[in-house]
Amino acid sequence: MTYNVNDKDFLNSELYRNFIEENPALGFLKIRAYAASQAVPIGGLSIVISKEIDGYKVIFFEGVTNDSGVIERIALPVPRTGSDNMMAPIITTYDISTVYEGESRLYKVNVYDDIYVVQNINVTPNISYGVMD
Repeated sequence: MTYNVNDKDFLNSELYRNFIEENPALGFLKIRAYAASQAVPIGGLSIVISKEIDGYKVIFFEGVTNDSGVIERIALPVPRTGSDNMMAPIITTYDISTVYEGESRLYKVNVYDDIYVVQNINVTPNISYGVMD
């Protein structure tokens, strides 16, 4: 079953309350889509950011890259980082599904408390050449 994080029924569920209790802080994600070794931005790339929680797929964000190939400042729930700098930060891993010109890909990204993570997505354009008869 799939839920959207903004669904009223999901927001009132125990599943959501438990997840937010474990992930009360926010981390931020920026998507950069490009082709040709970052020379050509890819606008119109469909993005879905989700996470599997207790066997349910929960969608946290759906959007499309702008003409610059970017989606800025996507806020995602993450665990709060402790004050001990000697400990590795606790992460939450999200799935990023992309669709462009019918081709889909899946990425995984680790998001941290109060950190701005940039996920680069390299797109290989579908180039069709005319066939001479």
